[in-house]
Amino acid sequence: MRKLLFIACSLLVFGSVTMAQGKIETKHHCPKDYVSHKLDVGDVPDHSYMILQGTCITTASDSSFVEKTGVWTEFQERWKASFNFHGRFIGTMDSGDKVYYTYEGSAPTDPTKGYSAKWKIQSGTGKYKGITGSGTCSGKFNADGSFDEECTGTYSMSK
Repeated sequence: MRKLLFIACSLLVFGSVTMAQGKIETKHHCPKDYVSHKLDVGDVPDHSYMILQGTCITTASDSSFVEKTGVWTEFQERWKASFNFHGRFIGTMDSGDKVYYTYEGSAPTDPTKGYSAKWKIQSGTGKYKGITGSGTCSGKFNADGSFDEECTGTYSMSK
């Protein structure tokens, strides 16, 4: 009887520590109205550092993970025909809660070519407190200076 009681209690304890999991499939449109500061390094031609900040509007999102808008802050190192970047993205969900991401990637300086990035969810607020996740984004630059991206991945939330 004690073994049965121990097993039942163990199932209750371990069952309450389970994680809710889901997929993220999101599309963002990020207008050109971002802040950009460029500093030439001066060691060789076409080598510079940039810091940028802007906003994005979510144009599509999975019904179980509804993101409405986002704010991004990014650091870039540009070197000749390509650049590397890393930054933070703060997504605002339909509930008003926030999800905090980090990301990094690379892209050619040619605006007619796309870019790719990897992202991780660091934390969240409200019902997204305790969220973690990871995935990738791919995007393209538009002639008007805006950019569009599609992001996919998975997330887990402590219950």
